[in-house]
Amino acid sequence: MRSEDYIDAEHLPVVFVLEDVRSGNNVGSFFRTGDAFCISGVELCGITCHPPHRDILKTALGASDHIPWRAHDSAASALAVLRDEGFNIAVIEQDPRSISLQDWKPQQGEKWALVFGNEVRGVQPSTCDLANVVLEIPQLGVKNSMNVSVCAGIVLWNASQSMRL
Repeated sequence: MRSEDYIDAEHLPVVFVLEDVRSGNNVGSFFRTGDAFCISGVELCGITCHPPHRDILKTALGASDHIPWRAHDSAASALAVLRDEGFNIAVIEQDPRSISLQDWKPQQGEKWALVFGNEVRGVQPSTCDLANVVLEIPQLGVKNSMNVSVCAGIVLWNASQSMRL
């Protein structure tokens, strides 16, 4: 597909919500991964940098030119807008309330906002409180963490499997 055709393409009804993601390279990776699955948009919150930041451009490889994005002062304000637009909220975070990603089955016709947090601190607890569901990717290694943009690819792939049957 050409980038000028993206706007008219059928989109997966998913948006990424980035809360205080500090690395422009990570932000660019979110755009590029979102492009691969034809998501509906990206919400950039707090200190998260915005296009045309050079680090975003380096990793997005042009995806930030055609994926719709909006800036918000906070994830809470972004989630309020998204709820009004009919989105369910899924926070991806290691939290006592979290369920395993493999147990989450979003359905066709549902709209989901996937919230990812700061590379060091994760998603703020107050943002987790706004979620319909908190998801965690099961991990077997020593570190119990992975790069936030890698995490996004795993969660988005999982969502697409049940939302695009």
